[in-house]
Amino acid sequence: MAKESKAAKTKSAKGKEEKWELRLYIAGNTPKSMAALANLKKYCEHHLCDKYTLEVIDLLVHPQLAAGDQILAIPTLVRKVPVPIRKIIGDLSNEEKVLVGLNLKPIN
Repeated sequence: MAKESKAAKTKSAKGKEEKWELRLYIAGNTPKSMAALANLKKYCEHHLCDKYTLEVIDLLVHPQLAAGDQILAIPTLVRKVPVPIRKIIGDLSNEEKVLVGLNLKPIN
């Protein structure tokens, strides 16, 4: 029997499934930024299906947007919804750490 992800079980008070809101901060098309984006898309498609929105913010184009989420390093992933806000820094190459960081998988 396949395990359901925590996101699949997460429902709002009205019984409607929550849409995860993710924001990835990058700095141009560097290998680390592109790896983080590719890894994140892969994890989202596998674990969240169509229950997420992803906003990619290039700080070389919009540096002023770093202050809003207090971004100090890049790439940084910010989970805005569901609350609480969570942040993960790096290229997101360790799937287990990313899933635990997003609270999609319990700590083993």
